[in-house]
Amino acid sequence: MQVWPGTAYPLGATYDGAGTNFALFSEVAERIELCLLHDDGSETAVELREADAFVRHAYLPGVMPGQRYGFRVHGPYEPTKGNRCNSSKLLMDPYAKAVSGSIDWDEAVYGYQFGQPETRNDQDSAPHTMTSVVVNPYFDWSDDRPPRIDYHRMVIYEAHVKGLTMLHPDLPEEIRGTYAALAHPAVIGHLVELGVTTLELMPVHQFVLDHRLADAGLNNYWGYNTIGFFAPHNTYSSLGDRGQQVLEFKTAVRALHAAGIEVILDVVYNHTAEGSHLGPTLSFRGLDNASYYRLGDDKRYYMDTTGTGNSLLMRSPHVLQMIMDSLRYWVTEMHVDGFRFDLAATLARQFHEVDRLSSFFDLVQQDPVVSQVKLIAEPWDVGEGGYQVGNFPPLWAEWNGKFRDTVRDLWRGENATLAEFASRLTGSSDLYQDDGRRPLASINFVTCHDGFTLNDLVSYNDKHNEANGEDNRDGESHNRSWNCGEEGETEDPGILALRGRQLRNFIATLMLSQGVPMLSHGDEFGRTQRGNNNAYCQDNELAWVRWPTADETGAQRLHEFIRTMVWLRRDHPVFRRRRFFHGRPVEGTHDELSDIAWFTPEGEEMAQRDWQAAHAKSLVVFLNGSAISEPGARGERITDDSFLLLFNAQAEELEFVVPVNHGKEWQLVVDTGRAEGVEPGSGRKVKAGDRLRLTDRSLVVLQRPA
Repeated sequence: MQVWPGTAYPLGATYDGAGTNFALFSEVAERIELCLLHDDGSETAVELREADAFVRHAYLPGVMPGQRYGFRVHGPYEPTKGNRCNSSKLLMDPYAKAVSGSIDWDEAVYGYQFGQPETRNDQDSAPHTMTSVVVNPYFDWSDDRPPRIDYHRMVIYEAHVKGLTMLHPDLPEEIRGTYAALAHPAVIGHLVELGVTTLELMPVHQFVLDHRLADAGLNNYWGYNTIGFFAPHNTYSSLGDRGQQVLEFKTAVRALHAAGIEVILDVVYNHTAEGSHLGPTLSFRGLDNASYYRLGDDKRYYMDTTGTGNSLLMRSPHVLQMIMDSLRYWVTEMHVDGFRFDLAATLARQFHEVDRLSSFFDLVQQDPVVSQVKLIAEPWDVGEGGYQVGNFPPLWAEWNGKFRDTVRDLWRGENATLAEFASRLTGSSDLYQDDGRRPLASINFVTCHDGFTLNDLVSYNDKHNEANGEDNRDGESHNRSWNCGEEGETEDPGILALRGRQLRNFIATLMLSQGVPMLSHGDEFGRTQRGNNNAYCQDNELAWVRWPTADETGAQRLHEFIRTMVWLRRDHPVFRRRRFFHGRPVEGTHDELSDIAWFTPEGEEMAQRDWQAAHAKSLVVFLNGSAISEPGARGERITDDSFLLLFNAQAEELEFVVPVNHGKEWQLVVDTGRAEGVEPGSGRKVKAGDRLRLTDRSLVVLQRPA
């Protein structure tokens, strides 16, 4: 075999049409072997003799896409000094663009012998582990262009590749649960009809099924256990795992873009699947443990702010380079439109505390590629001081956990003050205005993958996670949920009617709020997980979306209501303002009315005592469509219809008076007190001074043409 010197950049395996360049970083390695793997189980080892700045490299003519490979690193095995090199472990390439196979959790994949963590294990891991694959980078993107949807036009739909598509009746069985299913017209048609602009995929980076879950007969369904930051997860491919997963993922992105839908990835750069010191040696640990991971004072152990056993070392230039290279790769080569960063507070822990001036944020800010796509933080982790909602830099949007908590509390009748609710409804200026951000920094959600589904939020007081095998100890215990009178499934018509109102209340509140709304897949059909609020290991029908049949009127009615609310929002810019409200008339609009006003149910403007009333749970909000301060894309003035939002979160019926000075006649377009929710255009006329009786726990929307 010919071996040429090759180059130190780019890292990983790079096919150029005639051969493949291999480059691997390790500061601690004494010698590195590239192992080309053959289908009969044999391997050909090539020593990487060339080195530049701790990057070993070689070019192999004739090595083609589909070639499986790994590395063996010869170097110090000194756990007390943080070094865990062991040449008996076949290691994955951190920059692998595709991964083949899976791990069978034989003792050989561990650096120690079971039951004796201080020993060294020299069993060969090659027959038991995953392998890296050389991929063909060439793909016909045709005329693909990023949709570049403005934040104020976004409606995010969080979905799991397998969970969304596995039970879809209109999909061929051979593609269900795969990237190909995402590209199918039945799935794309559903998203387009619903009004979704942005598909946020739960982790699709190559991840690992945990040993503990494998022994329990469960699976790592959610995928927050990454081992390959450049590789699409191989079991989501219908075509194979020798690089076909890359082509299939690209095809799905191209199809979604053609329908005008963005693709955002949920990414997990805070830790890896190698876990704690008791975890397997799969890649980073055996390459250069101390360069990749945050180690404790006793370097045998790992610092862990993620709850997974380890945290990546965010002050290591090689870790930061890998993350930035990965982000750029997914934008430039895979054409994704942005990222949602899991446990993003950990990325800001350059030392111990969360620091918005950390190197990671500096790198993102100045990067000409990454800085131009959607960047969304899950603004917390499990470490000390990890809850950082509202504290990320101006370039970032955030999952607004305070919106979720406040809206849940209001509608279940607990704790939320009207002032807190008003702030969340209008874009959370208390969180985002001081640092120059706008309402669009707030990603609003009531439910997501983590926690109860929307249906379960109104059906269960307590979690029911027994199926996870952890004696119901896992998952959040404080869910801010309310079962409406009976735990779980019921046939009581009164409870079912109340649950239906609550479902509509949550969705309507989400779509009427300033910021960017996010739906969780299957909530549009009332999907249930039977009270399991932590279905991370349930790769089965408990967690998959069940698509309803035409005769399931309840699910179809909820779907139609959600679709109506999404399109009401999309059609009216007053619900998706790019700037915060001023609370006064806007200059140059010739309108004496304020851009927003607040009223009591009696139709009188809110006074300070009304905001401070401890048990007040009802109010009226006026949104002035003639007082939108931000201009359109060409500098034109934006005008819209005006709206009155009437909220009754009380446990009894309440009479509301329509304010007398903010419009003479209105049309009722939404009433969550009715089973169908009322569609725009079908409501009755209401005049100023009229009295409306709202059902307990319901909201009404009145519309006045511009």
